[in-house]
Amino acid sequence: MYRQKGFTLIELVVVIVILGLLAATALPRFINLTSNARQANLSGLAAGLNSAAALARAQYVVNGSNGAVNVTMDNTVVTTLDETGNPGLGGIPTADANGIQAAAQVSTTDYNVSGGGTNPGDTLTLQPVSGGSATCQVTYQPNGSPRVVITPGGC
Repeated sequence: MYRQKGFTLIELVVVIVILGLLAATALPRFINLTSNARQANLSGLAAGLNSAAALARAQYVVNGSNGAVNVTMDNTVVTTLDETGNPGLGGIPTADANGIQAAAQVSTTDYNVSGGGTNPGDTLTLQPVSGGSATCQVTYQPNGSPRVVITPGGC
């Protein structure tokens, strides 16, 4: 008597159909992962900017630098706002490459940077280089409330 070894063609087709159905239901869940990753990237960036601003302010206060505009953080000179003409904003990093970008060590290879300046009302905008629309961004404004704003639309 002959014993069958292996699978029949029908069994193989059934397994392939089942795998196809599983893939069709799982695929939509994985398609949205890039958008979620960009949003998480923005959240991490915003937290880093907030922390850097708080640490720069703390260093400013520790130094007793009521008139100085620079603080040193991890061997990096960070330009901050002074108290003169900016009451309550002393030690807050400016919205430029020498300010908050230096304090948070933001890389321009990871983010497109636009705007900014050395005035309290200037706004610095950071967008991920990895894609997303123009509304997928984080903005930093030294005198803003809140200081850092995430706009995850279009990520």
